[in-house]
Amino acid sequence: MKDMSAAASMTNQPVVRPAGGQAVAPRPVESEQAQTPWSVVVWDDPVNLMSYVSHVFEVYFHYSRSKSEQLMLQVHNEGKAVVATGERELMERHVVAMHGYGLLATLEEA
Repeated sequence: MKDMSAAASMTNQPVVRPAGGQAVAPRPVESEQAQTPWSVVVWDDPVNLMSYVSHVFEVYFHYSRSKSEQLMLQVHNEGKAVVATGERELMERHVVAMHGYGLLATLEEA
């Protein structure tokens, strides 16, 4: 049997020695959160102009003018719109960016 210490050191993971004394390298665990798509939701607010919200979508997400206006109207008429979906870490950055533009945004599981 291969020495598990060498395998674990290559992956920078600690070696686990159960009560039996046999060294076992832990298996990589794929997080369900990493596999689950997340969404950035922008909410309607009484402060920002509709043209500004549309402008933010164009500038930040590089959406076309028509898509930006469609999303802005969804925010205005329905109270919210999903503006991006993807991996959690990237969507968290988008939420922070929307806050930087002064928009109300949250992160939700897709």
